[in-house]
This record gives sequence, C-alpha cells and structure tokens, in this order.
Amino acid sequence: MLNKDEILKRTNNGLDIFRNYIPGGWRVGRNFLNPLYEDRKASCNIYFDRRNGCYRLKDFGNDACSGDCFSFVGQLKNLHCNSAGDFVEILKIINKDLSLGLDGSDSSFVLSVSPKPVKVNETSKQPESPKKTKPYSIEQKSFSIRETAFWRQYGITAETLKSYRVVSLKEFRSESSEGKPFRFVSSDTEPIFGYVGKRHVKIYRPFSEVRFLYGGNLGDNYCFGLEQLPSKGDTLFIAGGEKDVMSLAAHGFHTICFNSETSHIPQSIIKKLSYRFKHIILLYDTDKTGLEASLKHEQQLSDLGVKRLVLPLAGTKQEKDISDYFRLGNTRENFITLFIEFLDAIYSETMAILKPCEIDFNNPPIMAEMTVSINGVPLGTQGNLFGITGGEGTGKSNYVGSLIAGCIRQSDGIDTLGATVQINKDDKAVLLYDTEQSEVQLYKNISGILKRGKADAMPAYFKAYCLTGMSRKERMQAIIQSMDRFYYQFNGIHLVVIDGIADLVRCANDEAESVSVIDELYRLAGIYKTCIVCVLHFVPNGMKLRCHLGSELQRKAAGILSIEKDEEPQISVVKALKVRDGSPLDVPLIQFAWDRGKAMHVYLGEKTKEEKEKRKETELTGVARSIFGKQKFCTYADLCEQIQFILDVSSRPAHFSASLSQNRA
Repeated sequence: MLNKDEILKRTNNGLDIFRNYIPGGWRVGRNFLNPLYEDRKASCNIYFDRRNGCYRLKDFGNDACSGDCFSFVGQLKNLHCNSAGDFVEILKIINKDLSLGLDGSDSSFVLSVSPKPVKVNETSKQPESPKKTKPYSIEQKSFSIRETAFWRQYGITAETLKSYRVVSLKEFRSESSEGKPFRFVSSDTEPIFGYVGKRHVKIYRPFSEVRFLYGGNLGDNYCFGLEQLPSKGDTLFIAGGEKDVMSLAAHGFHTICFNSETSHIPQSIIKKLSYRFKHIILLYDTDKTGLEASLKHEQQLSDLGVKRLVLPLAGTKQEKDISDYFRLGNTRENFITLFIEFLDAIYSETMAILKPCEIDFNNPPIMAEMTVSINGVPLGTQGNLFGITGGEGTGKSNYVGSLIAGCIRQSDGIDTLGATVQINKDDKAVLLYDTEQSEVQLYKNISGILKRGKADAMPAYFKAYCLTGMSRKERMQAIIQSMDRFYYQFNGIHLVVIDGIADLVRCANDEAESVSVIDELYRLAGIYKTCIVCVLHFVPNGMKLRCHLGSELQRKAAGILSIEKDEEPQISVVKALKVRDGSPLDVPLIQFAWDRGKAMHVYLGEKTKEEKEKRKETELTGVARSIFGKQKFCTYADLCEQIQFILDVSSRPAHFSASLSQNRA
C-alpha cells in the first residue's frame, strides 16, 4: 500500500529522500545552501524530529522552505502537500524515483499532513490536480573555447552535442516553488549547459553548488538518448547521467539514461528495448549510491536479462563514472576489452566447457581410424554413426554379421561381402544389440558370424544381446550402461551394432524422440571413440531415408548403405546413399547372395561399369524428378543447392550433377 508511513519506514524516516534530492556532501545537523532557491548563506540543515519520528529540513533564512521530506519534494515539483491530489502525486514521485516498489494501484493513501490525518480511500477519491509546468526561459550562446574543452576531455565532440540537442546557455530564468523569479547567468568559472527537450530543459552546471535544475515538464518517464538509438544493436548501456551517455556515444556505444541513478526504470521501456538489443547493461557510478542503485535495478530487471558492469574506478568524486574512465586516458579498445572480460565472467562455465572443443590448427586432431570401408571410401569411422537400411528380407542382418565377423576374425581371407573391416587386434569390446529377432534366431546368426570369422569359440570380448523382451525405454538404458561397463572391462570398444534402432523409440516419426536417440548414440560414439552401426528397417525413398528417425540418422551418420534386392531376387545389392568424405556415386555397387554349399551369403563382386553408369543415371533421374515434380521452374543455383542437400555432396559434384539433372528433367 502506498502511504506516508510506509514510505517513511522504507527511507530511514525520510533521510534517504533528502539524500536523493539534495546534491552535495551535506551532513545531518550541519548547515548547507538550500537548493530550492539561490541561497548565498548556509543557514539550512536537516535534523531528526523526535516528536514526529522523522527527519525535517529547517531553513533559518526562509522558514517557508522548512518542512518534512514530503513538503520538500512538493516544493521541488511545484506541488502542495495540503492538496489531497498533490500529496498523492508526491507519494507516487518518491515511490518511483527511489524505486521503493510500493503498490501504486492501492489508493488507500494516508495524508497525514495536518494535525488530524485525513484518509482518502477508493470510495472518497478526489480528482488529482494536473501536473504543473514550471515556467522558464533560456538564452543560448555559442560554446566558448573553455566549454568545448570541458566536453572534449570526455571525448564528446561538437557533433555529439548537436545530435543530443545540448546547448550552451548565457542565462536561465525560472520561478521557485513560491512563485519567486530567479535567474542563473553563465560565467567562465560557472558555465551553464542545457539538455533541450520538446517540453522541457534540464540545466547542468558542472562547477556550481546547484548542479541540476529543471524547466517545463519532464514527463513521467524521462529518458535521455532514447531518440538517438538505432532500430537494432548489439549492446545498450544504461548510464548514470547525460554526460555519460554522450561520452559513450562519442566512443561508438549505444546508451541511454534516466533522470538519476535512483530513479525508477520503467519495465515497459526495457522490455521494448530488449527486443532490439542483445545485451542491456547497467553502467552506473562506482560510488556508494551508484553501486547500490545498479545492484537494486539489476535485481528488479533480472527477468528482462539486464546485467550490470562495474567500472575499475576508485569511486571518488574525480574517478567514478564512464566519463571519468575516458578522461583518464582509456580508449574504446580498453573498454571493449573490459566488456569482453565482463562477458567471460557471465559465460565462464560455457567458455570453460567450450575450450576443449576449440580447434587448434597448429595441433591437428588425431585422424579417426576407418572401421569399415569399401574400395578405400570410409563409411564407418571411430566416433561416428554408420547407417545400414533396407526392406524386409534384403539381407541386412547377414551383411551386418559379415562386418562383425571381420572384427573378430582369427585369420585373413574371410568373406566380408565386399567391405574392408579393420581387425580388432587389441581385443576391444564388440557389441551386438538385437531388438527384433528372437533369441533362437539371434543364436543362429551368431553361429554364422563365428563360422564366417573362422573362430573356434565365441571371443570373451564379443557380447550379443536379444532385447526383444525389454521395453523401449529399458533397451536404451541397457545399451548405455552396458557400453560403459564393457568400455572399461575391455579397455575400449571396437564396434557396436544396434540391429533395429526404430525399436528404441515409440514412433519413428516422433521428431523430438528421434533427435534425442540419434544425438545420444552420436554422443556415445564420440565418448568411447567407436563406430556404432545403426540398422534401420525401412525402404529408402530414392537417396533419402524415410521418417524423422531416418532423416536424423542420415544427417548425423558418416556413411549410409542401402541393401536392396536385384532384378534377380536371390541377389542383394549394396549401394551407398551417403558418404561424408566423397560422393555416394564413388562407391561401387556390391552384390552378394546365399551359397548353399557354404551355408552362408557370399560376395559376388561389383556390378559392371555399364550397370554402375546406369545406376548413376537412374539415381540422377530420380533426383531430377523429385526436384522438378514439386516446381516447374528452378534456377541453376537453386538446383545445385537442392542436389547438395539430397546427395549430401560438395558444390563441385553438385554443379556436375545439376547439368545432368537438367537434361534428365
């Protein structure tokens, strides 16, 4: 609730209000010049009124200016405490300027400004008086050499002053709260500058006792520098005063300020600016008031991502703000370095995690060893996924079995169905997880693997599991935990085969679940420096895999092989859909079929050159039809881009394919 008693409670019985509005280093009980008028003799002081339990101002030279903190603010703002509407306005001003955070929507204001308090509640509201405009007049003049030098020490040029509508004044005239006219005249030792707005002027007297004065109507949300901001930018600083705004702007930084460091910062303004700027940073003075105010504002605006940057300054009168920072010889580059250090502090955890991922060109990483290749083209490598796909009955499991046999082979000269498989010479773990076939069928397949690999018994490092009896969630957990276990038991993992990765998710067309599973498998391949073979039981659609799971696998895998039936049903053909290091068309078409005499599938060699060329033509025709089936017209650049995406090749092969595709279309 917004009322007098609550405000006194939150402002040290009104002392903080006096400190906010009266400049200078005055002390309680010591005389000083009254800022309400042109006081020439220090006969005014602040004291604690024990009877009323609050601090009051006593002016021995002009008793009309004496009173409590509410009376003082009323005189500053041309408002009268005896008016209910004006007193409500005074409470609102104090609440806003000191950022007290009281609920202004609760209008149960207590107007204890007379011996008998008067309460104004919602049923007896009185209409508020309109905010009065303080009359003023100014007489401008050209900037003197000394005045120009004053701004120049902060890096502020004549162009900057003009951009922010800052003028040099010869004279400023206005009226005190009692209606008495007064004026200030500029001199060499006490210059007067004016920040000119549409309906107001803010007077700045840098070397005078009364440094700031106002004429006209500042409005509710005074914000200096708002009109000079670009539509979008990287960083916006909120400075303590107008001079700081211009000093930063002169050095190439976007900045605004509000009426004072203790003034309320409207969240509505910050919310709008947060859409336009990546960072919004509080850059207040490093004295006690500035540090406390910036910390308070940072907490209040934390939901909008507002941070604060503390300058490396002593906090003294001559060394406390960003203007002083530049005046002391620091450059734009120095401040950028300071800001980078500030970002490092914010992103310290992220940057520490990211550091090992940085590529050091002078220390190249160890090249990943090829686990599976065809004709010298790498398909399955350490730290990567290797996809094998095809329809039912095409021989996928038998082909995968030949790869496992190549890993566990006890001698050379075994049939790996046209693939070159790196032997597991260090006896690292070889793991097979089957999610589709029965235990009996898996046992039969393992027997064939051992026979193909010419192994007398199953090696201790070769582990095979039938996961059909587990739930999908349990399967993934079992794979993750067992891989970790065997990695340490066998000092590494040579190869992992997951026969049926679609059975690790509830739906292969669930994008989020598909991305999660493939990301996890890719992460495990990198952690254990192994090749994970992912068998996907789907028929490819041309050069692309179907469903979200297939698309995600094709995006992450280093190589994708498709196993299809040939025109002769007893023969299976292996063709490459994706090769990270090269083009799928560089991989020959491999043939294999069942041999009754050997009781296993055997390698039948590569298809002829004519059939290989025909395959290229067929594939490119399919690509062309896929592209031009969706659109009647396609530019050459767009065609190359789509071919790069479909075939997953670089720009040079794409340009060649584009020429052929145009002819096929």
